[in-house]
Amino acid sequence: MAGTDIEKLIKLFSKLPSLGTRSARRIVLQLIKKKETLFLPLIEAMNDVADKIQVCEICGNYDTSSPCSVCTSTIRESQTICVVQDVADLWAMERVSFFKGKYHVLGGILSALDGVVPEDLNIDSLIKRIKEDNVKEVILALPATVDGQITSHYIVSRLKGSEVKITTLAQGIPMGGELDYMDEGTIQLALNSRKAL
Repeated sequence: MAGTDIEKLIKLFSKLPSLGTRSARRIVLQLIKKKETLFLPLIEAMNDVADKIQVCEICGNYDTSSPCSVCTSTIRESQTICVVQDVADLWAMERVSFFKGKYHVLGGILSALDGVVPEDLNIDSLIKRIKEDNVKEVILALPATVDGQITSHYIVSRLKGSEVKITTLAQGIPMGGELDYMDEGTIQLALNSRKAL
């Protein structure tokens, strides 16, 4: 049986998404077996990230600087903003290397069941950004769920009367699907097939 410190490490790993106790135990065992080549470099990398990680003051992305590298990029289209539920969705979009605009992370979606209201999300800062940065297109890349659709409709209603073109991801994202679980081809197809609301 593993010692107390090792059991503590296993319990911490088992708290990560998609990892149960067995998977956590296998991971910890591999780390111990490869202490010099895997475990110690992992500790160093985690310490570096823990010390430097910040939330971007503009879009809500995680980076080692604020504003983040996406927001400060001069080669990205600043007049197109893709609105996503959380950072995992932003990273999913970036995996495709197809979208060349900028992002806005809402930090969730509206949900009556979970008690999430507009004030809990980064919607006001999105509206302000759209007005101040003379944004021409907003792509709503929110989950194809009821709550995702409600959130999209709320944002559309807040932008009513503005000149901004509002589109949403189309074909490729199934109902009930979430961006973080989609492959690159599916995300690219959905971006290519976006439509106005």
